[in-house]
Amino acid sequence: MEKQLTSNLMMVRPVAFRMNEQTAVNNFYQNSDTGLSEAEIQAKALLEFDEYVEKLRAHDLNVTVILDTLKPSSPDSIFPNNWISFHESGEVILYPMFAENRRYERRLDILDILKTEGYQVEKVTDFSDYENSNRFLEGTGSMILDRENKIVYAAISERTDTDLVEMAARHLGYHPVVFEALQTVDGERLPIYHTNVMMAVADKFAIICLDSIDSKKERREVVEALENSGKEIIDITEKQVNSFAGNMLQVENMSGHKYLVMSRSAHTSLTNEQLGNIEKYCPIIYSSLDTIEELGGGSARCMIAEVFLPKQ
Repeated sequence: MEKQLTSNLMMVRPVAFRMNEQTAVNNFYQNSDTGLSEAEIQAKALLEFDEYVEKLRAHDLNVTVILDTLKPSSPDSIFPNNWISFHESGEVILYPMFAENRRYERRLDILDILKTEGYQVEKVTDFSDYENSNRFLEGTGSMILDRENKIVYAAISERTDTDLVEMAARHLGYHPVVFEALQTVDGERLPIYHTNVMMAVADKFAIICLDSIDSKKERREVVEALENSGKEIIDITEKQVNSFAGNMLQVENMSGHKYLVMSRSAHTSLTNEQLGNIEKYCPIIYSSLDTIEELGGGSARCMIAEVFLPKQ
């Protein structure tokens, strides 16, 4: 059985973070109206990043920090989980990205850095050629992996192609649970850009906004898959999703202690009952990511690529 949790995390330290106009076309959580200069935005994002890494390391988590590059410009490089995933078999998978300037984030030199830290890379599987036919699958943003039960949960959007989800699921030997998750934008119901904004799967529980799944049939299928795999469902509202309460990740530190990682805005949005339901399973680590959330439209989970690779 594959492990669901790891203490080994990879994060990319930004050098020129800003709002990415290419992703804003279907990421409705981004907001450009901050009144800050580019230098101020970068300084705030860097402070948030460094404080977040410091908190993770203080809880005995092994964080490999990769330094971003100025050229080519990749304003969303702070969110590496969209272009790469790491697996216990030693396989690394690269994914096709919707925004052209996000494709620059795929840096194979990062694999060399991980190798110097003792990680074993047995195989690199590259799905990025699907970009040539405008079909996309943005890693563990598009796919929530229940690694123990071999289930892929995926909300279909411009960034999450149905056929590619099924292909990736076959490749991994997983069962796909595919559905449509929607948010209200100016009175319209539009697709949520990434599954991991409205859903997180931990070892014994799942955080999910069931109200975002308008189809009763699809909602029932998701609930059944979660319950049949032994997960307690902690339901959140669309308003809480807007505070990134779905963008969470459970981790296990090097001493075997489990935590749920989230942003301060997500933590603040949760009710006492929801917090209690989470904390009966594990404590919470939260950190302020306000600038990164407002301009990047992503949060605590998006910033982490879990490294399940074996070590030498």
